[in-house]
Amino acid sequence: MIRLAAPFWLLVIGALMVACADKPPAPIEDRSRGGTSRVEQRYTVLPGDTLFSIAFRHGLEFRRLAAANSITAPYTIFPGQKLRLAEAEPPIVATPVSKAAPTVAVKAPSKSPTQPAAASPSSSPAKSSASVSAAGTTTVTKPAKSVPATTNVKVGAWRWPAKGKVTRRFETNLHKGLDIDGKRGDPVIATAGGQIVYGGSGIAGYGLMLIVRHNDEYLSAYGHNDALLVEEGDVVRGGQKIAERGSSGTDSVKLHFEIRRRGRPVDPLKLLPRR
Repeated sequence: MIRLAAPFWLLVIGALMVACADKPPAPIEDRSRGGTSRVEQRYTVLPGDTLFSIAFRHGLEFRRLAAANSITAPYTIFPGQKLRLAEAEPPIVATPVSKAAPTVAVKAPSKSPTQPAAASPSSSPAKSSASVSAAGTTTVTKPAKSVPATTNVKVGAWRWPAKGKVTRRFETNLHKGLDIDGKRGDPVIATAGGQIVYGGSGIAGYGLMLIVRHNDEYLSAYGHNDALLVEEGDVVRGGQKIAERGSSGTDSVKLHFEIRRRGRPVDPLKLLPRR
């Protein structure tokens, strides 16, 4: 009897261990959810940045990013300026007659008392001003251009930005837009009317790109171009040629196209017409 008792109890203990193994313990903390402290991120503005490009790069809505940093229209920022990568509720303001395009501003030398305070309407267009940093880098500030007062008008019709086969589709959290193949130099057109709020190659992974602001809700982006045919501040119409397709920032000729609603990527195929 005594010799049989030990194996019996071992069997009981073994059965209990198997039963417990079927119900693994719950995690102590789920760090993917809220409730834990987070270190606020900050960003230092670089030459060539605009508030729109910074918001695009970090997946933020530009007006809410501006509000979090107490920046008001025309959303001028300066190289070296520290920004909180956060969002806040924008203040409610009256609809302005016009807005200015965001630029990276450089303070111009003060004028002497003998110079006129303002140019007359008949004067020639203002020229770009330039400033050379200690490192020898030249930063150019272009005169701001007016934004149409109809920035809150809904997009009337979306157009395909280029001809070609869609080689990769939108995937939530994986691929933020569409890849469209084609030949080098093929035209890239504006998917809808709006204003160019960024043009350059300062956003990693997009090559030479453009961002068009259609209204306070929608932006569109066009990446991997070989040439840009418009500049920041230009107002474009839907269907207008704005770039030439290329392979900048990638290994093949294609257009990477995105539509963002309030700063967040959305599936362009849900907005573009069928073809």
